[in-house]
Amino acid sequence: MSLNFDFSSWPPALTKVQLDTLTLYATTYALSHGLLYLPPAEHQPTIPSAAIHAPISLFPSPFPRQLFEQGRRIQRTYNLLYARIAMDEEFLDRIMGAEEGVGKVDNFIGQLWTGWKQLRDKGLAQPLHLGLFRSDFLLHAPPAKPVCIKQVEFNTISVSFGSLSQKTAELHRYLLASTNYYDTSPYLTRDRFPVNDTISGLASGLAASHKAYDVAGSHVLFVVQPGERNVFDQRLLEYELLEKYSIHIIRQTFDELAHSASVDSSTSVLRISCSEDLHPSGSIEISTVYYRSGYMPHEYPTPGHYTTRFLLEGSKAIKCPTIALQLAGGKKVQEVLTQPGMIERFLADEKKYGTVILSREEIDELRQSFMAMWGLDVSEDMLTPDASAASSGSGQEEFGVRKARDAALSLVLKPQREGGGNNVYKDAIPSFLDSLPPQDRQAWIAMELIKTPENTGNYLVRAGATDLHSQTPVKSDVVSELGIFGWALFGEPTQRVEEREVGWLLRTKGKDSNEGGVATGFSVLDSLLLVD
Repeated sequence: MSLNFDFSSWPPALTKVQLDTLTLYATTYALSHGLLYLPPAEHQPTIPSAAIHAPISLFPSPFPRQLFEQGRRIQRTYNLLYARIAMDEEFLDRIMGAEEGVGKVDNFIGQLWTGWKQLRDKGLAQPLHLGLFRSDFLLHAPPAKPVCIKQVEFNTISVSFGSLSQKTAELHRYLLASTNYYDTSPYLTRDRFPVNDTISGLASGLAASHKAYDVAGSHVLFVVQPGERNVFDQRLLEYELLEKYSIHIIRQTFDELAHSASVDSSTSVLRISCSEDLHPSGSIEISTVYYRSGYMPHEYPTPGHYTTRFLLEGSKAIKCPTIALQLAGGKKVQEVLTQPGMIERFLADEKKYGTVILSREEIDELRQSFMAMWGLDVSEDMLTPDASAASSGSGQEEFGVRKARDAALSLVLKPQREGGGNNVYKDAIPSFLDSLPPQDRQAWIAMELIKTPENTGNYLVRAGATDLHSQTPVKSDVVSELGIFGWALFGEPTQRVEEREVGWLLRTKGKDSNEGGVATGFSVLDSLLLVD
């Protein structure tokens, strides 16, 4: 699409007095409204005694209105696509399994798949899956071509910052209302600041799962990391569930669950033991297991941690996500979906899905959001229309690696990991390829880099100074990543998918930073200024 907006004109110029005042207004608003983190510490206290505001931008960042609406629209298609992938056991076994897929060379993926396969062989107690999703996009502005959106990745586990993204949008609307941003830009009008109701949207997905379980007095279990700094993002969902739906939450780590969780051998009901001082029966039945952890290998330091995960997976409680849905979010799946005919397998198979199939226009719009990508193990014939999925064979490693080496300066290499800080970029790629054992190539994909608009800036504010006035914003050239949230509740035997698009997130980072995680310190929380 063509745009009248000049990205290089952003942000508007501010005087020092204006900048200092906006910073004070923004940081005090954040501290007053729960836009918070726990401060860095080697060990977080059981009862926090202090908090800092989350990293934020002072201005919202410009984003084309039509492309924002497109991202929201295709989220519904992505919800359906990943729900159907999670229900396709044959596909996941082939692409992610430990016998012929990524799990052969990636021990973490292999452990999860093996445990899931053993549970499937015994018979899963709960056919329903719940997914809270986030699809991440960047603006793509190739030379002499219209600006469009391209997907970075699709997240299926521990999808974060839904709550704080809403708070950040409210922060920027407050700054507009209180200062009008000192009339520094005609674009800063209320109709360009979209409302974001992600807290209620994500909570509605958890509430739908709880309702489907339908046992009075049951709770939702949040599986959390020890010493979680991003606890306020999670607590806001907890409060929404209690206040709007009267649903109670219990929070436990894997270490705690190793001692507290049990599954009834006859009913498969998951119960969490607790003090009778806290609950009269001494145990709580769980309707939904919501993972805000469990996505990285270091979270399973012992075999016992996998045992706990599989105990929960084998229970009657609805999991968000199931292991199947976590595997579906793998980068290898993202790469395989770009191969000819793969989207149609899940979205246009009339024999399998009856009338619940998508039109050619809907599928094309989804496909247009893909960047080119391939597996390091892929063969040249895998990229032709008569191929169907990645497989192993002689010569494939040579082709995939050679193609990545030749195009290294325009690529990123991605493993099957979430959470930021795992990728390899540009000129670091050749030496990495030299060091990568051939047997490990199946676990990596190569993806063409998205070319974001040049010379867009913003003021970035990070906490940590001793007083508010010394938290000087840093004006930087930036890149902004749009995340669209959705949820899906689905499962056998009907393969019916109930799904929603439920809000958005904008994360902004310095132009020179390759990684994009807020929790890992690369990005700040931002919101949208819709431009035409």
